[in-house]
Amino acid sequence: MARPSIAEVRSLTDGQITEQIDQVRRELFDLRFQQATRRLEHPHRFKEARIKLAHLHTVQQERLRSAAS
Repeated sequence: MARPSIAEVRSLTDGQITEQIDQVRRELFDLRFQQATRRLEHPHRFKEARIKLAHLHTVQQERLRSAAS
């Protein structure tokens, strides 16, 4: 998985962002589960998933703040 750019996230609709947030949270849960059971093969995916989640939350908050003002 390539590191996502914030521009790609900004091009998504609100519904797609919410869906992506759910997917990334599920991925992080699965990665933690794999780590706990010692089956994790790609530990770098933690960092990628956290960065993607941060991008998604940032854009979501930007849109909420711009809609409120």
